[in-house]
Amino acid sequence: MQLLYTVNSPYARKVRIVAIEKHVDLTLTSVVLSAADCPVSLYNPLGKVPVLVLDDGEALYDSRVIVEYLDHRTPVAHLIPQDPLAKIKVRRWEALADGVCDAAVAVMQEQRKAEPLQSGAWIQKQMEKVIAGLTALDNDLLKKKWCVNETFSLADIALGTTLGYIDLRFKSTQLEGKYWQEKFPSLAKHYGVLIKRPSFKQTMPQP
Repeated sequence: MQLLYTVNSPYARKVRIVAIEKHVDLTLTSVVLSAADCPVSLYNPLGKVPVLVLDDGEALYDSRVIVEYLDHRTPVAHLIPQDPLAKIKVRRWEALADGVCDAAVAVMQEQRKAEPLQSGAWIQKQMEKVIAGLTALDNDLLKKKWCVNETFSLADIALGTTLGYIDLRFKSTQLEGKYWQEKFPSLAKHYGVLIKRPSFKQTMPQP
């Protein structure tokens, strides 16, 4: 199986971490989405990563679909619980973490435009989503070792990749007068635990 990804995509990183935790071997192919010969659009009509190309040529996307596929590849350490209620809780964490990422990525894309073309209102709206989402995640995590049922799961992976992206893009940016680690201490503590795992160390985003 081949994974098409970009190095700093938090969604692709989520897939890579799941593969490592599940001991699933993937052929990793780093791509440049803006390149004329980028193969992603051949497999995903939306032109987004990650894309998992199966051995028979069929392609899976997006990250939520891919991680569920990988989690069912082997019975080793299920990251998505079999119990329906626990599964919904894990998926809820993933949905909110991914939503924070969506807003953070939107901010970065807007800020990459020439300054006269940037919309300050759009950036502010997306940053409000980032802060609201991180606030909810921080409150939900309070005094917990892991996100759901005190067991490491996809919820923790999704949260960790989101925090990794926030740390990469907004480490030196104050959110309402504080750096993210100060404003969201529960998240910062949890992130400190997660980045010690080999799967997180092997997939750290690059500045």
